[in-house]
Amino acid sequence: MKTVLCYGDSLTWGMNAATLKRHAYEDLWPSVVEMQLGGAVRMINASLGGRSTSFDDHSVVADRNGVRVLPTILGTFDPIDLVVFMLGTNDMKTWINGSAVAAAQGMKRLVEIVRTYPYEGAAPAPRILIVSPPPATELVPFGAFPLLSPRTAEGMDLPAKYKVVAETTGCEFFDAATVSSTKGGGDGVHLDARNTRAIGEAVAPIIARMLNVSEARAA
Repeated sequence: MKTVLCYGDSLTWGMNAATLKRHAYEDLWPSVVEMQLGGAVRMINASLGGRSTSFDDHSVVADRNGVRVLPTILGTFDPIDLVVFMLGTNDMKTWINGSAVAAAQGMKRLVEIVRTYPYEGAAPAPRILIVSPPPATELVPFGAFPLLSPRTAEGMDLPAKYKVVAETTGCEFFDAATVSSTKGGGDGVHLDARNTRAIGEAVAPIIARMLNVSEARAA
């Protein structure tokens, strides 16, 4: 069985903005991948709401800096065959950085950490899939306030910036906005169950190909 580490924020963790609770386990996109690949892979959902690629947010309890936490996560779940990154939404918060270019630099650093981590037994580094998250749409409050400030246009530039990172670092790339949308998610940032499942259905064949999982098992 192959091991896939999903390293993301609340869009991967599965926040339901309509209920302020987590979507059902079977609706989370990593769960969908695991089910579609018929036991050929173990999907580890090591995601956390509010996580950025590489920036601090001191307004919250847990450490949301993805670069700082990643080595601990890699060591915890080693050995790993594939790492899937889907981060960037929280980088768009103007009090964190508000820049697609900065998010791309953070993503590049995450890739470098995966490539250089000293895995047990000198095992080769996992393969990497970079997923650009669906951008925010019209914002409404999440609880008391919107999660992002009105300046959300930078999120539209993430796919192009992340694609460059993927091409220059030899990673695979997928734009989740081609199959899912934050419209109808409740706050303009999160995904409803249908849209989070759609990401899993789209990336399952990509992961199957990257890990050389037979199409029969991916059916």
